[in-house]
Amino acid sequence: MKKLIILLTVVVFGNPIYSQTYNNFEPSKTQFMIRGYGHTGLNYMSNGDEKESSYVGSAFAPIFLFKHSDKLMFEAELEFVLESNELEVGLEYADVMYVLNKNMTVRAGKFLLPFGTFMERLHPAWINRLPTRPLGFGHDGIAPASGIGVELRGAFDLGGPSLNYAIYSTNGPRLKDGSIEPEEAGMLMFQNYEDNNTSKAFGGRLGLLPFSDSSTELGISAYSTNGAGAKDSPYEDVGAFLYAIDFAFVKQVSPLSGFIDIKAQYNSSNVDTATFIEMHEDGDEEEYSFDNQSNSFYGQLSYRPTMAESDFMKKLEFVGRYSNFNAPEGSEWEEKSTQFAFGLNYWLTWRSLIKISYQTTETEGGHGGEGITTTNGLFLHWAIGF
Repeated sequence: MKKLIILLTVVVFGNPIYSQTYNNFEPSKTQFMIRGYGHTGLNYMSNGDEKESSYVGSAFAPIFLFKHSDKLMFEAELEFVLESNELEVGLEYADVMYVLNKNMTVRAGKFLLPFGTFMERLHPAWINRLPTRPLGFGHDGIAPASGIGVELRGAFDLGGPSLNYAIYSTNGPRLKDGSIEPEEAGMLMFQNYEDNNTSKAFGGRLGLLPFSDSSTELGISAYSTNGAGAKDSPYEDVGAFLYAIDFAFVKQVSPLSGFIDIKAQYNSSNVDTATFIEMHEDGDEEEYSFDNQSNSFYGQLSYRPTMAESDFMKKLEFVGRYSNFNAPEGSEWEEKSTQFAFGLNYWLTWRSLIKISYQTTETEGGHGGEGITTTNGLFLHWAIGF
């Protein structure tokens, strides 16, 4: 009887906790959004007598955005790419953000690094004005793209001009010692998850927009670690210091009847000198070292006649880009490359375009290459942001 009375009491009056859960019909303050981009295209490449033509891309990159409150947010980007007859799935970034105040936001997880501006702001297919990346970025590049760690960023209004900043710490890069890929001994590998030693990388970027219309930005970035080699290995204390200088100018110029968009970035990588082992075909081993310094640069100019009378002309965009890359002399991956790229874009909407471009790359060395080689490419790509 006593148990029955208790049961009836719970049913009639209810548990306050459960009552609050099921009878609270206040609207949720959380928000969820899916954005992203995709692209595909046709590439034709020619290198002397070697020619290849293939439909490529078929890439899909969904971006998930979750707003828990006005201060707490989460973002993540996945990337699905058809590469070398296989589907590759990657996590570009996934981080949680908390707004401390109007000038400071902290985030933690895997995030795009503010080393310059290209990888953080310009690399998505519908934002990048050309189908390819400049030399020095991407695979075998010297500019770090992302990292796992924590970051503090924000901006300040200086009464017309403005200043933005970012300070971060990540697990840092890994130094390739040549044990797995002898031809890449001395390279830094930025795409890693767990740290291979107890040393962390620290970096940051400072950007100044000197004019009130925010048309111009000057930025300087730095990235440093005291140890990039594996723990308890001879390379554990091999340090690295990288820096970048970037420039951006975007403005409608009335005498030119359209928008001018200029982007540029210089990257420099300085890694401590280390001794590596070269294996000869006869089985003999030979020690060697080199001055492990690399640099790259790109400058890009685009023009869109948005003030033209013709609707067709308004949707056109003319693009030109120069880039170069210099890898350390004496390394197995010694290289000097120069690239020119020219493109014509047609904007279907403000976030969807068709790109046709031609580029020529002259390379001396590079992964055991000898002499100077010239590679020409013709690209027809379609990209959309959503």
